[in-house]
Amino acid sequence: MKEIGLKLAVLSTVMMLYTCLASSGNLYPLILIPGNGGNQLEARLTSDYEPSGLLCKIPFQKRIDGWFRLWFDPTVLLAPFTKCFAERMMLYYDEDLDDYHNAPGVQTRVLRFGSTESLLYLDPHLKYITEYMAPLVESLQEIGYVNDKNLFGAPYDFRYGLAAEGHPSHVGTKFLQDLKYLVEKASASNGGKPVILVSHSLGGLFVLQLLNRNHLSWRKKFVKHFVALSAPWGGSVLQMLTFASGYSLGVPLVKPLLVREEQRSSESNLWLMPNANIFGREKPLVLTPNATYSAYDIAQFLNDIGFPQGVYPFETRILPLMEKPIAPGVPITCIFGSGIRTPETLFYGENGFDEQPDILYGEGDGTVNMASLLALESLWANMKNQTLKVTKVRGVSHTSILKDDGAIDKILGEISAINSQLSYVENVIVQ
Repeated sequence: MKEIGLKLAVLSTVMMLYTCLASSGNLYPLILIPGNGGNQLEARLTSDYEPSGLLCKIPFQKRIDGWFRLWFDPTVLLAPFTKCFAERMMLYYDEDLDDYHNAPGVQTRVLRFGSTESLLYLDPHLKYITEYMAPLVESLQEIGYVNDKNLFGAPYDFRYGLAAEGHPSHVGTKFLQDLKYLVEKASASNGGKPVILVSHSLGGLFVLQLLNRNHLSWRKKFVKHFVALSAPWGGSVLQMLTFASGYSLGVPLVKPLLVREEQRSSESNLWLMPNANIFGREKPLVLTPNATYSAYDIAQFLNDIGFPQGVYPFETRILPLMEKPIAPGVPITCIFGSGIRTPETLFYGENGFDEQPDILYGEGDGTVNMASLLALESLWANMKNQTLKVTKVRGVSHTSILKDDGAIDKILGEISAINSQLSYVENVIVQ
């Protein structure tokens, strides 16, 4: 009885200490890393830009300095301008340089790196229809987080990805360097406390690469916890539909074929193809009258859909990134939706890939398949030095996890637990 009483006394003391810390705003600094399409992008056209038509020559809403909103641009909803949007968003792979670059004459930039500003809404003039991380940020502020003090954002050019060792990836690598510096800066400006990294979707793949491309000593010093929301660890079948037939992303009036070429050009989209280590060799993902494609057949699939120029960068730069992910030794929590119909198998008929397929749906969050969302749990099941927690939120989709009240409660609960040092409390009770 005395031992139990002592443990309860220690627990009470620890909780009182946390209450004092929390009331003084002494939270672990937190950095938000968005997903694919999850932050604003701006562009500027130079004299090298050669538009496909007069409509594309001068963008709407251009400022005096020439910069204009590239993403999200509401003119993409109008068919004549969808083509203009697509050609400005295009990337090109240079085999001689072994790297990707913008379309000639198109300069791009992200806004306010380090701030959450460009993550809140994709277009601040259309807040209702382009809301992204605003509900999550507002909820974090309610528990004591303050923008630019202990709450930061890491926007990036999400069209670009990363490449395997030995291959240049100028834009993606620069983002990782900037993110590393932001982690160190956030820690330094908050009394040396380690940082909580909270990612959404594609952002989770970048964070895992950041962790594993830096020494364990750096990770343990600067990173307290990694919270991954809706992370596509093993890619997504929906990405095969995007490459084959184009995908409107649910945006009304946009014809998928008008954006297909631009979507195929995205380096990060290649990175999100189904991972053979997760989906396996036998499971058919795409069926046509002449062929069946599994996750092991992505290169052949790219060639057969009429995108042979994607095969070389996929096999040399992307495929090595899709090997079994290395456990970084940093505590990770995966939170994602479930119970939403998610494309699992695509069926194409005699008309080929220019038409949208029939779809067999399976379990997932509407965008990412459940096997991909659970990939780390299956791959790291016997890892002794990796703390991994998995939380499913029933009925919540890939993007609504950032705004659904129940999902945000789960996210805030996890962040509050990290800040309250519950892991330490548990150790005290067990010992």
